[in-house]
Amino acid sequence: MYRILIPVDTDPDRARGQAAFVEDLPTGAETIEVIVTHALPPEDVKDPGDPANLEAIETVTLAREYLTERDYDVTPATGRLPPADGILDLAEDHNVDHIVMGSRKRSPTGKVIFGSVSQQVLLESPVPVTIVGTRPA
Repeated sequence: MYRILIPVDTDPDRARGQAAFVEDLPTGAETIEVIVTHALPPEDVKDPGDPANLEAIETVTLAREYLTERDYDVTPATGRLPPADGILDLAEDHNVDHIVMGSRKRSPTGKVIFGSVSQQVLLESPVPVTIVGTRPA
């Protein structure tokens, strides 16, 4: 089983883009397990240790539903804060093979440096990290 971690933020189009990337992989849903978590700043998470909070995050639900409708095995997981550390911990805890991060549109200068969460995950991840764009509804 190939495990992919999708840490979503607050943008539905980015979450949809991350989920669509998984769907576009050249293998079937039966060979992939997806772990979905949030990559929200601390001020946007009331109680990061409460698993019920995952269901309250629109983008977590969107990514989970998008993939389960396409027969993927999806597991929601609560990450710790700060987000980059939580993503890296979840990747290790779930023994993931790949992390799929979303990206924002940036100016040419802004493209030189990813956001701090994406940059930290890219630099510290022991597994491949893919940065994907948005996919509108």
